[in-house]
Amino acid sequence: MKKVLWSFVFVLSFFIFPFTNASAASNEQQLVKEIKGIIEENYVGTIHGDLQKAKTIPEIIEMLDPYSTYFTKKEFEEFINSIELSTIGIGVIIEEHEDGIHILQVFENSGAFDAGVVAGDTIITINGQSVAGSSTQEASSLLAGDENTKIEVTLRHADGKTSTSTITRKKFTLPNVESGLLFGNVGYIAMSSFSEDGAKLVKDALIQLQQRGATSFILDLQNNGGGYVTTAQEITGLFPKAKIAFLLEEAHASYKVRAVNQNEKFPADTRILVNRYSASASEMLAATLQDQKSAILYGETTYGKGCMQGFFELQDGSYLKLTIGNFTGPLGKTINEVGVKPNIQTKTAPIFQAHYDAIKAQYTNYKELASLKNVSDTKNLTVKVPSTLSSQMSEDKIQLIALGGNEVPITAKVDGLSLTITPSKPLTPGREYMLLAHPKEQKANKAQQGFYLRITTTKK
Repeated sequence: MKKVLWSFVFVLSFFIFPFTNASAASNEQQLVKEIKGIIEENYVGTIHGDLQKAKTIPEIIEMLDPYSTYFTKKEFEEFINSIELSTIGIGVIIEEHEDGIHILQVFENSGAFDAGVVAGDTIITINGQSVAGSSTQEASSLLAGDENTKIEVTLRHADGKTSTSTITRKKFTLPNVESGLLFGNVGYIAMSSFSEDGAKLVKDALIQLQQRGATSFILDLQNNGGGYVTTAQEITGLFPKAKIAFLLEEAHASYKVRAVNQNEKFPADTRILVNRYSASASEMLAATLQDQKSAILYGETTYGKGCMQGFFELQDGSYLKLTIGNFTGPLGKTINEVGVKPNIQTKTAPIFQAHYDAIKAQYTNYKELASLKNVSDTKNLTVKVPSTLSSQMSEDKIQLIALGGNEVPITAKVDGLSLTITPSKPLTPGREYMLLAHPKEQKANKAQQGFYLRITTTKK
């Protein structure tokens, strides 16, 4: 048995791994003895049963917590690939289409990319079999296969022409960190997994957005199931005042683990988005930033997996994933089976509130008017403005912002105390917006004030 290779905090995987029964292996009893020894020395948690009476690996695993398990060497490789968002296929995102399977996205350096497939193409046949009317699941099963195997695909292109390509299935990596610049110079970074290079990807996105003019940031950890502890330590170091990454209690010792200091920093008012599927390393990062007042959490209470797993390589090359400790933020508040409660709980997508607050912080001298809720007319909006503000309105200084996005083109008409907004396209149902009205140019010895308000359209 080798020592713990890495510590992981991971719960929600993109793949499902079958449990491999090792009873057929000639060395199972040696493995059973080896696994029992590792558990007795390192396991943190309740053992449900008499460990010494267990005769098979499945019996042992059944006695442990849900996060401890056994992997064959192949299953272990697949698990690591899931954290790194690596998989095997032709490298496309698809959706159902009446004439076949529509390709929404082609991943760079994938087999489809190499074959010249582009977004907008429609798959008509796979290995001669028509996929018209097929579900994405059915098409995916036809597209799946082992690495370096080939598949013949007939495509209809946007110009109506068809072609047949032979595509090689390859290993490719899904994008882990995506970023963009929202209205108000708000940088948005979404992270799907705490992959080994996750901190570098986040840091690179931070730098690039700063170069584009971002002055405040939103880091989205929704649906992020965790990954490498070291990545959480490194990302913690990107935040001001965050010196501690987590507190860890193992079977025989307790530790205060420091963050890995970074030369780049997020602003102190950075907003972190979490939801019920933000787990493990996501919760580790969220808790430590909240405890040290290094960021503001938005969303809903997280999953509640405050335990850490280690991997032990066994004598035959298989692996035991075992819970080896419980972690908390610097204040010691329990995370396991409880979760992390955000500073600001939201009932709708937290990006709306976070972006609204980020813009609002730039206009501290503006007045906030009552929100418009359940707006059903998505083609025209009418806002009643207090008389103290109406005289300061100017039609060319009105902006409508799609929260979580950018400015919406509009025409504005001021009529007494009424402001009518007509967007160039109907507003999206169930979406939230912000109306921002800047005052006319300041007059000598007379301060003028702008205003803003929030708008929510009715869901269909």
